[in-house]
Amino acid sequence: MSFSHPERLILAVVACVAFVWLYRLIERRTAARALVYSNLQFALDAMRPSRIPSVALLAVLTAGVAGLALAFAGPRLWLRVPVKDGAVVLCIDTSGSMSATDLEPSREAAAKTAARAFLDEVPPGTRVGIVAFSSSAGVVIPPTDDLDAVRDAIGRIPPPDGGTAIGDALALAGRQFPDKGKKVIVLMTDGVNNAGVDPLVAARDVAATGVSIYTVGIGTSGSGELIPGTNEQADLDEDALREIAATGNGTYASARDAAGLRGAFRDLARSSVWEKRKVDGAALFAAGGGLAVVLGFLAGFAVGRFP
Repeated sequence: MSFSHPERLILAVVACVAFVWLYRLIERRTAARALVYSNLQFALDAMRPSRIPSVALLAVLTAGVAGLALAFAGPRLWLRVPVKDGAVVLCIDTSGSMSATDLEPSREAAAKTAARAFLDEVPPGTRVGIVAFSSSAGVVIPPTDDLDAVRDAIGRIPPPDGGTAIGDALALAGRQFPDKGKKVIVLMTDGVNNAGVDPLVAARDVAATGVSIYTVGIGTSGSGELIPGTNEQADLDEDALREIAATGNGTYASARDAAGLRGAFRDLARSSVWEKRKVDGAALFAAGGGLAVVLGFLAGFAVGRFP
């Protein structure tokens, strides 16, 4: 947090000290007036109140005064806010190797669960689409801000089969975006490109249109997993995924298990479609301080402890 007028913080401190001094002065005078009553027991009760309500009331009122005073200093807060006009296309690998079971219950099921975890972190208003790819790429759902429709579309992602056309998926995803706003591709794959256009060429073309590319690799190279029904290793080309991400000004993340894959997708949602922005906090401090003062006065009168 920073302040537009830091010199006014001195006034805030002075205001709080002055309020506490005035409150305590009034409290002492109230106790002193109790001595003039002829009823001795009443006077003794007035002089021996529990300090807890009084201290709590003073703390609430002082916090309210501090909030009002700090608002005058122009506080600036760093808050996590949704990216304006954000659009994301999830590219989900559906090649034959996605039926491997090194991620329980399978890479395919773990990928769908991770996609749902991504949606759980997406702010309302963000458009999300899905492209599935194996030997070729196809749009499962174009970018939409109806996130429930996207969740339904996850269930329509094709079953694992065929090769791995990463470049085709990037090229197709890049054509799904509107003209303005932040554009993000999240590419998830478990394999090595073996079909379609060169992924690095496609990544450069897509990045040139202002699209950021993030990549997630699942599984491991040399894991010993075979593509079901074949003798081909279900390996992962991490170097290529790092290069694709670097080309698209994004990052690469790896996942060795289902929990790690879900975490990677959640982290990508938080970093790609949310941003930290400095906002004016004066109204927030003023509202909070004013509310604390009002509640303090009402509570004090309600319990009969207002000095």
